Order: sequence, then C-alpha cells, then structure tokens
Amino acid sequence: MKARNAVIVAGAGIAAGFLVKQQLDRYQKITPEKALKKAKEAFNKQGPISGSWIYMKPEEYEKNGLLYNAYRGGITRNIDGENKQYEFFIDVDTGAVIESAETA
Repeated sequence: MKARNAVIVAGAGIAAGFLVKQQLDRYQKITPEKALKKAKEAFNKQGPISGSWIYMKPEEYEKNGLLYNAYRGGITRNIDGENKQYEFFIDVDTGAVIESAETA
C-alpha cells in the first residue's frame, strides 16, 4: 500500500510541476539571449554577421511617445570589406525589434 501511495504522490508532483512550468513559460518575458537571437535572425536576412552583443539589463526606451522596456544590443556586419555597426532595441515583453540604426 505504501508503494502505491508513493507512486500516486510522485505522479501528482510531476503533473503539478509540468503545469506550473507551462504557465511560467507563457507569461515570462523574453531573455536577453533570445532577444539577441531574434535580432541576429533579422539582420542575417540581409547578409552575414561578423559580431554581436547585447546588454543583459533592460532599459527604458522611448519611441514615438511610447515608453518601452527594452534590451539594447548591436550587430557588426562586413560589407564590401568595411565593418558596419548597427544598434538595435528589442521589446522585453514581445521580442519585437523596436528600432535599429547604423552607428557612426
């Protein structure tokens, strides 16, 4: 009888853990690593990337009168033998690229 109870308790614990993880994944904000991956995928469509970086701490960013909580990062691309650098901002909540621009 005790072994059966242990199996039932273990099964209930595993099921509860699975449900909690699904709920956390649904409402969790995007990680800096995932944000950088999305930016690299977007930039890779226009050509190869030679370097990238991202700040791990989100910052407030304003665009068109709207305030975003965003990650700031950068991409380096080699175009015609010349390195060009781009800075981007990615929304922490949705993972959407808010803005990207070439830096001087």
